[in-house]
Amino acid sequence: MKNLPEAFAERMKKLLGDEYPLYLAALEQEPVKGFRVNTDKISVEDFKKINTLSNDRIPYVENGFYLHTDKIGNHPYHHAGMIYVQEPGAMAPAECVEIQPDWHILDMCAAPGGKSTQLKNKLGKSGVLVSNEIIPSRCKILTGNIERLGLRNVITTCSDTGHLSRFFHKSFNLIMVDAPCSGEGMFRKDEEAVNQWSEENVRLCAERQLEILNNAVPLLKDGGYIVYATCTFSLEENEMVVDSFLRKHPEFELKEVTPAVRENTCDGVCFDGCECEKISLARRFYPHKSKGEGQFMAVLKSKIEPSHRKENPKKCKIKENPIVTEFLDSVLTNYDKDNVIVSGDKVNHFTAGFPIPDAYFSCGVTVGEIRKNYIQPHHQFFMAMGKDFKRKINLSPDSENLKKYLHGEEIEADLPNGWAVVTVNGCTIGGAKVVSGKAKNHYPKGLRTV
Repeated sequence: MKNLPEAFAERMKKLLGDEYPLYLAALEQEPVKGFRVNTDKISVEDFKKINTLSNDRIPYVENGFYLHTDKIGNHPYHHAGMIYVQEPGAMAPAECVEIQPDWHILDMCAAPGGKSTQLKNKLGKSGVLVSNEIIPSRCKILTGNIERLGLRNVITTCSDTGHLSRFFHKSFNLIMVDAPCSGEGMFRKDEEAVNQWSEENVRLCAERQLEILNNAVPLLKDGGYIVYATCTFSLEENEMVVDSFLRKHPEFELKEVTPAVRENTCDGVCFDGCECEKISLARRFYPHKSKGEGQFMAVLKSKIEPSHRKENPKKCKIKENPIVTEFLDSVLTNYDKDNVIVSGDKVNHFTAGFPIPDAYFSCGVTVGEIRKNYIQPHHQFFMAMGKDFKRKINLSPDSENLKKYLHGEEIEADLPNGWAVVTVNGCTIGGAKVVSGKAKNHYPKGLRTV
């Protein structure tokens, strides 16, 4: 790999001591890749029956596997949203807390969506995830990944973290703060991170990280958790940020991570002037210690006793639209009419009973758009609600029809006329409209294979 900046090398020698040569040797090795099974679509047990990718399990991620092949973006399992490719170290922060299925979770800096989709897999039908990304182009990528995985009960927002509390005051049981950082932990896989590194950038990142972390406080429910994470090694961006946060917020404490994460990481580092006596509870993920890139994580828990007052979220009563009802009745085997939201010509499905902000990038499942007297369904509708479709075109991963479908071509279908989903191993890969034995392709042009 490219030569390390001299100032960075000196800092790492001081940080790692005798282990520094081991770290350097690790940087000369190939980056470690991984993927997670999307358990919102398929269980790990069922995936293992059809798995042709890797059986090498990640020890701290129940649905995680190391990946030993390249370029699987066109693999049918990827198209069908069965898997999410993610660097193994980056999977560790979402495993730091035992998440309950009915929690409300916020991912403050969510793009491209690795940690968001991982967190959503841990939630049940009553849980909700809000994924926020301030940069619109990155928010679009985030939303696309949530769509591909067919996730329900997710709201994506495109907002400055300081503005989120205007709507989401004390709304979340857990907040993920995967803060933008100097990227030292990514040097092995991203030479651009090496080019952009400077001590000045480290200081600027630390200031921004502390600001984002402080912005999380009014959003958290009493007794809730904040998981602070970076992909860098610098003390300024990691332990020093945590220590500064705890000095400003004595109502928080640093907590232990789950045993599986602790066993695969190293203790947080104490520094001159550190006031947090338990800073070793923070965790460091090093490439010479574990299989993956660099990562830092710390669990911050609110010490305020939560109120046991039962919440009764208000749901807006929305007038039923006969065009929408007729469409859904003709397409789905079952659905809850109370969860159908019609706003102008847009139709969404959101089941969480969670307050919806006035401004959002996407909300729940985008069912489609009302056009005159019919509904034009959205790709997300097929991906998220495919299991409930009346008409299903089941294709095998190696079939010629699947290749044709992913290429955007029409395929044959022995089904009654109407909207159908195309599935691979029982998982939806897209939609089609069956007319006289032919399935007219509705796979988005931007996703098609060449």
